[in-house]
Amino acid sequence: MDRLVCYDCGRTYSFGTAARCGCGEPLWFDIDDETVSWPDTGSESAGSVSYGHDGLWRYASVLPAAVPTGLAAAAGGTPLLRTPSIETPDGPRIHLKLEGANPTGSFKDRGTAVGISRVDGPVGTVSHGNMALSVAAHAAATDREAVILVAEDTPDSRLAMIAQHDPHLFRVRGDYGRLYDDTLEHDLGVAFLNSDSPLRVAGQKTVAYEICEAFRPAVPDAIVLPVSSGGQASGVWKALRELGSAGLIDEVPRIYLAQAARCDPIAQAYRLGASRVRPVTDEPTAAVSINNADPPSGNRALAAVDDTDGAVVSVAEESLLAETKRLAADAGVSVEPSCAVATAAVRELAETTEIGADEDVAVILTGSGYKYESPETDSTAVREIDRSDVPAAIRDLAS
Repeated sequence: MDRLVCYDCGRTYSFGTAARCGCGEPLWFDIDDETVSWPDTGSESAGSVSYGHDGLWRYASVLPAAVPTGLAAAAGGTPLLRTPSIETPDGPRIHLKLEGANPTGSFKDRGTAVGISRVDGPVGTVSHGNMALSVAAHAAATDREAVILVAEDTPDSRLAMIAQHDPHLFRVRGDYGRLYDDTLEHDLGVAFLNSDSPLRVAGQKTVAYEICEAFRPAVPDAIVLPVSSGGQASGVWKALRELGSAGLIDEVPRIYLAQAARCDPIAQAYRLGASRVRPVTDEPTAAVSINNADPPSGNRALAAVDDTDGAVVSVAEESLLAETKRLAADAGVSVEPSCAVATAAVRELAETTEIGADEDVAVILTGSGYKYESPETDSTAVREIDRSDVPAAIRDLAS
């Protein structure tokens, strides 16, 4: 499985000979239909597939890496839960895909696991968040050198979280957005597993395999997810294309992408009816993990939406913050605001009847909120009392 192909122009390359197509678009692995099949094990009842300890390696036949041992073997196989507690009477049935259950708490482990199982030598990434943590941890687990390039304004608390895995950690001054291109243009002796590298997209597509397997023999009507670089959206689209081409799904779910309104280049292109994404000037947003003003796979993400009759939604800052709190209080799920844009988008899509009340929607919550500093606690949510007053305080709750 060494052939890469451009989704846009169809040009092919051998793995390792090119990072992007000559037309400028990203590449992904070309898969033969005969390699695509459902694993022999697993329940067929909606939302309850039993993955055991196979994780994403259940789908080894469509992955460009051998099944590993150690941390990489634990990636994937995350829960998919029906959550009536956050549904509305006129909204769809919502199924949450909890990617925070991955080893380092985000969907990035899927791509890192495949990447680090395929390449030799030092690995690296350009990231100041989930991907940086994932690459650092997986490199440590395989006794590999890791080079992590973070932005100058990365908080010390986040640096400490990454640094515990002992990577070569560089806080970079200057145009951080250009670092992605720098790692492609220069031979640095490091395999960079960046946001939309073919190996990363190959691993991240398995989330859609898991969702569709869980819904067998049907499929969800829609899959909703946050979008930043476009790599995860590309992976979901790639999986649906593979499953459809192999005849394993009869219908293709619509793909809906969600962005924060303060940084929404893909949504802006969608609203304009464009096929190409242009860089935007971003504003500060709580959704820092998807604050990508110039997404390298933005065009491919747009193509995914167009191909599946989906849409791209911009979520206002107050809505994504409210949704973050709602998920924690009503569903018991702690996520970053960058994840909460997805369920907020479902609410908006339901209000416009883009998604119907009789439909099933799988929402990919890309990471855990427990890893990151939360806003200051509402002082009214905490009561300080003496130990002697505990029994009376608890009895008062029932009155």
